[in-house]
Amino acid sequence: MSNLSLLGRKVAVPANPSLARLETFPNPKPGRPYEITFSTPEFTSLCPVTGQPDFANITIRYTPKKKCVESKSLKLYLHSFRNTGSFAEAVTNRILDDLVRAISPTHAVVTGEFAARGGVALKVSASFGKSR
Repeated sequence: MSNLSLLGRKVAVPANPSLARLETFPNPKPGRPYEITFSTPEFTSLCPVTGQPDFANITIRYTPKKKCVESKSLKLYLHSFRNTGSFAEAVTNRILDDLVRAISPTHAVVTGEFAARGGVALKVSASFGKSR
């Protein structure tokens, strides 16, 4: 657990996702397939064209293999998108790619349900691996 440098400490939110760090810990039940779900209804990023905020509910579901993602580092990572200009499709896929890079799960799905703009809501789902 020595790699958990954020847990229990007051740290600043990274300025962007490239500066954020997803910390991990060993899967406590590596022989058992089970699913972990994180959800945040307070996700924000910026429209890369207008600079206006985009609000979303981001849901992350994954089946761990050898590692699990630590929740405080995930919270700081997600918060780091706040001042980042990116389309919803890119945001959702970036979160999945970074998660897969950090923990190499058996399966993962990231879903971004973006609030309506101009009367149109947007839902993006990106997946990795095969579900159980």
